[in-house]
Amino acid sequence: MSKPLLALATSAMLIGTVSHAADLRIYSGFGEVRQAAAVQNGQISLNLPVSLYNTIIPDSLDLDGVQVVSRSLVQQANWLSSLEGKTVTLRENNKTERVTLVRARDLLIRDSQGQYRTVQAASLSYDALPPLNPFSPSWQATFNVTGNATGNATGAVGKPILTYLTRALSWTPRYTVKLTGSTLVLAALADIRNSSDQSFDVNAAELYAGEVQLEGGQVYPLARTQAFDAQTTAGSVAQAPKVNSLGELRGLYRYGLSQPFTLPASGSVSLPFLNPRVSFERFGVAGVGFSLSGGKGNLNRGYRLKSDTELPAGPVTVREDGRLVGQVSVQTTSANTPVDLNLGTDPDLSYIRSAAVTVQGKGTKTSTVTVRVTYTFENAKDRPTRFELTEYGLDERATVTGQATRTPEGNLLIKTDVPARSGKTNGKASVTFTVVQPNS
Repeated sequence: MSKPLLALATSAMLIGTVSHAADLRIYSGFGEVRQAAAVQNGQISLNLPVSLYNTIIPDSLDLDGVQVVSRSLVQQANWLSSLEGKTVTLRENNKTERVTLVRARDLLIRDSQGQYRTVQAASLSYDALPPLNPFSPSWQATFNVTGNATGNATGAVGKPILTYLTRALSWTPRYTVKLTGSTLVLAALADIRNSSDQSFDVNAAELYAGEVQLEGGQVYPLARTQAFDAQTTAGSVAQAPKVNSLGELRGLYRYGLSQPFTLPASGSVSLPFLNPRVSFERFGVAGVGFSLSGGKGNLNRGYRLKSDTELPAGPVTVREDGRLVGQVSVQTTSANTPVDLNLGTDPDLSYIRSAAVTVQGKGTKTSTVTVRVTYTFENAKDRPTRFELTEYGLDERATVTGQATRTPEGNLLIKTDVPARSGKTNGKASVTFTVVQPNS
């Protein structure tokens, strides 16, 4: 049976009760856990294993639904400390003897001859089953509250809900573009991760895409997780929940999971979360710095996608005819906004740049430099291809005429369609523009 994040193996370690189910609100680098709790004698008290406590964002442990009078948080001794003064078994040099554990901190024992010495943890065995991490301390959190309200994790007024933020939870969108001829399919998965050693029985969950700023929270390193896809491992998830869009909230995109599921300890669950309709085009793309001299090079493989729904930031893998052609990360993009993917050099797409420079009014305060630039583009593919090349670093005072345009950022953008290769002859196209800028 999986343990909920705050439930413990023995009731002696937990005063009050915590639900075996939790509601999760998961962001890109942390998560909020919401669990029902019950009030006993005006208190809600729980024990936090150190492995869990170390993932909690400081001061985020709180209660909703009841009035908190005070909260205390005290570090407790580890399990082994409870055996101090008691008899345990020591195995050394193929011999076994009963000894007294004097001090758990440094494993000081008193043997049958009355001698004191420290031993190795692996040499000791116990009459009772030790818990996980018996040498780790824990933290006892106690809330003094008014009233005796009870309830579930819905967050309704008057219901006691234990809440905290943890770095152990996160999620990341992951996309795969599958191209076959003129057909494109975009598969979107939500990778939900849990780096803690406690599993979650999730009653309800929401995923949030977008930037959320936290103040003062230490970033804890996440453990490596073993991911699995709920679509292909139905035995791990009895029935994979569906992820539905819940719209936008203050610049955050929200997604809800349709039914309960289990998020395993030190693991992840991957679920489809979007089914967008996508248009696309292939093109060659390159960027160079503006200069007064010529040059040559290749363009990169470029893909431009446009989805009918938002696409949260995440890695995109592109496959054509089942073959991997590149992988790149994209930023969060709203619906019907182009997304450009630049996937590396394409040897079939090349350019040659030539530049003719003249100076007018040399030696005067109004001296200018005129640069006439010609690009010759060459396409070795058997299909026509759009070429898009951007020149950066142009003087903001410069004027441009010809077959190039200024972008809102002040760069130069050159676009042209280059015909396909015909027999052994590559397709070619030329573009010319003139730049006039001050000579100072």
